[in-house]
Amino acid sequence: MAVAIREPKSLTWCQRFFTVPRLPRQRMYEALRAYFVEGRPSGKVAAAFGYTAASFRVLCHQFRRDPPEFFAAPRPGPRLQPRKSAARDLAVKLRKQNHSIYEISAALKEAGHPLSSTAVREVLREEGFARLPRRLDEERLAEPRPTVEAVADVRQFSLDARSFTTPCGGLFLFLPDLVRLQIDKVAASAQFPGSRMIPAAHALRASLALKLWSIERKSHVMPLAADEGLALFSGLNATPKRSYLSEYSSRLSHAKTMKLIATWHDLVAGDKLFDAESFNHDFHSVPYYGEHPVVQRHYVSSRSRRQLSVLVFAAQDAEGRAFCYTNADLRKGEESDEILRFVDFWTRTHGALPPHLVFDSRLTTYDNLAKLDQMGILFITLRRRSPKLLQEIANLPRSAWRQVELDVPTRKFKTPRVYEQQVVLAARSFRQFYIQDLGHDEPTILLTNEPRTPAKIITRYAQRMLIENALSDAVRFFHMDALSSAVGMKVDFDMGLMVLASGLYRLLARRMRGYSDAQARRIFRDLVDIPADINVTPEEIVVGFHRRAHLPIVVASGLLNTPVAIPWWRGARLRLVT
Repeated sequence: MAVAIREPKSLTWCQRFFTVPRLPRQRMYEALRAYFVEGRPSGKVAAAFGYTAASFRVLCHQFRRDPPEFFAAPRPGPRLQPRKSAARDLAVKLRKQNHSIYEISAALKEAGHPLSSTAVREVLREEGFARLPRRLDEERLAEPRPTVEAVADVRQFSLDARSFTTPCGGLFLFLPDLVRLQIDKVAASAQFPGSRMIPAAHALRASLALKLWSIERKSHVMPLAADEGLALFSGLNATPKRSYLSEYSSRLSHAKTMKLIATWHDLVAGDKLFDAESFNHDFHSVPYYGEHPVVQRHYVSSRSRRQLSVLVFAAQDAEGRAFCYTNADLRKGEESDEILRFVDFWTRTHGALPPHLVFDSRLTTYDNLAKLDQMGILFITLRRRSPKLLQEIANLPRSAWRQVELDVPTRKFKTPRVYEQQVVLAARSFRQFYIQDLGHDEPTILLTNEPRTPAKIITRYAQRMLIENALSDAVRFFHMDALSSAVGMKVDFDMGLMVLASGLYRLLARRMRGYSDAQARRIFRDLVDIPADINVTPEEIVVGFHRRAHLPIVVASGLLNTPVAIPWWRGARLRLVT
């Protein structure tokens, strides 16, 4: 073990630098010099420089065998740049011919002297060249460039005989339902804006096509801007670009979006898309990554934190599994009353109160639960586990609990223990259930006003996970989290389109054997994501699907070889073939 160096007294700092070295390398040098040059005994040298006698003897032995370099000269790095030097003359020559750095970089690569555009810029700066002024396209070299696509204009829509291949062939599977439901009535009833170039109905179909085809953001429409199939679906000569789609959705107020959803309910009334016996409700926060004074902070479950986001309320028909209502025009303090706004919407649209609602504990207040009870609407909700309630549950004797059996064969925990009591909240009496052995660490507390048995109530609330799964599917497939605007109005219209797209996927799933309960992303993956060859004539458009593993299911659906007249194709018929 090393000891402290004995520091002589009355030394200047210059003398102290040599006699009391601080750096390990210098201390080693001064100790070895004192022993080998000055001839001082090893024991005294070791004590003077803070070594033990044994360790200093080992140090001397190592010095005799392999002396270290105490004063190694620095090794400067290479001053030459061979790659730049080899390409310098050619780069200067090309710049004198007014070639850009990107053109010079490509030429150097062909000449066997590859150099990045950044390196070319550095070489030219060293040679004293300034940046070139921006040139016109005709002044540039002939090379592949982005094409300028046609502007969407219904007056340029043509049914001239032609053939082409589209990756969006499966999108035409939705056309029979769109024609049968008279989707154009949605745009007319909601009084959507339009123009001579893109009428309101065409704008709606173009926006809906992107939602059906799982386009994540409006900017991602650009890779499909040149696809003739997507434009043909909407009845346009070309698909509207992202600037038009963003601006168009910003022109739609919340009232128009609500009218859009209400008209959709009227159109699908004969298809019984909504069973209307029970509804699941939940909130979802659409994250916003930016700064905007309108967007507020809400809790985002995927991030487990509060951040800028747009709060969306969603309602799902429990039996049909289709979204029937959404609202993204919410501000803080308005969340708890949204359940009552849904009741008003359903009553106006269908002429009757929704009979049964299921939702989470934080969705509304006890006062609103009392209002639902007064209207005769049955509900099931969770109650928050407060310390007082948890203590009450812990104090219950074993004899107070009774075991029930859930009629769910696939469930692992089928025999929970239940304790029932009556509670008064907001001057109304409700049934309250304490439930244990459901597979959770903490007991579950359910609050309801319906008279069914505890087993059926527990089973029904467990089915509320359907909306959790549906929201998860909407986030992944309909891309709810791809916020395309800084204000809620745009998200509001996007959620309205999700209601229509969700319903169309459910209607299509009914035709496909084995897919009645499938989620939209699975239907898209197996049945809709099919390329097709399209032959256009003024009287008939034939869509021939490419062979796929699940194509026999589409064949068995009855959609093929059944001509359908498309109004926005000037009466031309659509025929789907294989």
